[in-house]
Amino acid sequence: MSALLQFEGITKRFGGVPVLRDITLTVEAGTTLGLVGENGAGKSTLMNILAGNLRSDAGRIFWDGRPFAPAGPAEAAAAGIAFVHQELNLFPNLTIAENLFLTRFPRWGRLPWIRRDALGTQTVRWLREVGLEATPETPVERLSAGERQLVEIARALSLEPRLIIFDEPTTSLSDRETRQFFELMSRLRARGLTMIYISHTLDDVLRLSDRVAVLRDGALVAHGPRADFDAARLVTLMVGRSLNQLYPTRACWEQSVPAPAVRPLLEVHGLTQPGVVRNVSFTLHASEVLGLFGLMGAGRSELARMLFGLEPFARGAVQVAGQPLQGNSPRRRLQHGVAFLTEDRREDGLALEASIADNLALVTLRRHARRGSGWLNRSALAEAVRSIRAAVRLTPTARDTAPARTLSGGNQQKVVLGKWLLAEPQVLILDEPTRGIDVGAKFEIYQLIHQRADAGAGVLLISSELEELIGLCDRILVMRRGELVDELRRPDFDRERILRAALHERTAA
Repeated sequence: MSALLQFEGITKRFGGVPVLRDITLTVEAGTTLGLVGENGAGKSTLMNILAGNLRSDAGRIFWDGRPFAPAGPAEAAAAGIAFVHQELNLFPNLTIAENLFLTRFPRWGRLPWIRRDALGTQTVRWLREVGLEATPETPVERLSAGERQLVEIARALSLEPRLIIFDEPTTSLSDRETRQFFELMSRLRARGLTMIYISHTLDDVLRLSDRVAVLRDGALVAHGPRADFDAARLVTLMVGRSLNQLYPTRACWEQSVPAPAVRPLLEVHGLTQPGVVRNVSFTLHASEVLGLFGLMGAGRSELARMLFGLEPFARGAVQVAGQPLQGNSPRRRLQHGVAFLTEDRREDGLALEASIADNLALVTLRRHARRGSGWLNRSALAEAVRSIRAAVRLTPTARDTAPARTLSGGNQQKVVLGKWLLAEPQVLILDEPTRGIDVGAKFEIYQLIHQRADAGAGVLLISSELEELIGLCDRILVMRRGELVDELRRPDFDRERILRAALHERTAA
């Protein structure tokens, strides 16, 4: 096979800190390269250089045997390179068709008028290609996160590229959508399309790739045929050490906490919102990690937002430490010691242009105000920020004054979690806290979850990764179509039973 793409000695620094170190790598035409590494390893930086979003400080790129240095994304796209980013770049107020062809609408010859018939026909073609059942006229704001991801993929395919880069393409997809996407990749591969697949789901990388490349701390530490790797070796190469255990050990809360000390922290009674959740009741205890599982559309995230006062509910009651919570007020929840890490860190969890320090201090600013004056005690605030940075193991290369958007995905998630941990909540609601981050950062977040539970807090953990819930939780609740349909304690955890309950078979809760 001939080389379609070659990186030769690519080096990049940000603020004097090296993020890519002499990367030399070849991608052969018609193959799929799996690119893995921890958050901050340099994967996205390398791809952004190829896509024309960044310029390297040293080194060269060869595209189809010729030197290639795109001045911008348009030049890279014209050469046949498409990039499906992990963070979606869609306009919610526009239709699917308008998002797909925003800069290249079909027109009537040289006239400025858009050919709406051709626009609709072409959009339907690409929606069918990715398996999305929606009309071209559907506004993107009406789509779920998974459906928006499919629109992003359809837009990339509509460019009919020679090479397509997928950066964590399945993080927002349901199981059904993920299967459809893998089938799509198989069809594209059969057509001879070259692909670069970036993912923290190592089994998927091994399943889909012809060759695998591993980055660590900006350097290429391994590259070879897929057969040379397994998941255990990839983890060791990525983090520089062996993770013999994916989940930290911890005694079950019912065994480690004396019976008289087991007390309810969060009590939910008959929570109902028509069309969303129905008659949801459960109790979260002190020092307990309670898992919540369900397929896309089960109502997990909607339930979490109701508990934090972000969404209304028609009937039911919520109590924290025996105190009823009235109305829909996140501020009231904060006053009662409830914290909520949202599913989408960039949209709802971070002020991306604000500094890392400001994001970490966001929830606890009042605590550091000088009594009577309203002025901040900046020395106390700085000490709190230093303390929580160390606790969540935030990368030491990032300055407190740097914008949060400059951090890798894993470090952004640590900032969001650190913001809430600094408030020392007694109830911690976590919605997909490890989505889109690498195995090393996941393990560190798992440790933080257990530490908070060991300190006496109750943790409600929502995750689409069933193995994650089984590895971390004391109990697991299963939701389906807005209802709780099963409950399992740790000795009874059974993957098949949980999936059956989530899919179709109702069992007594």
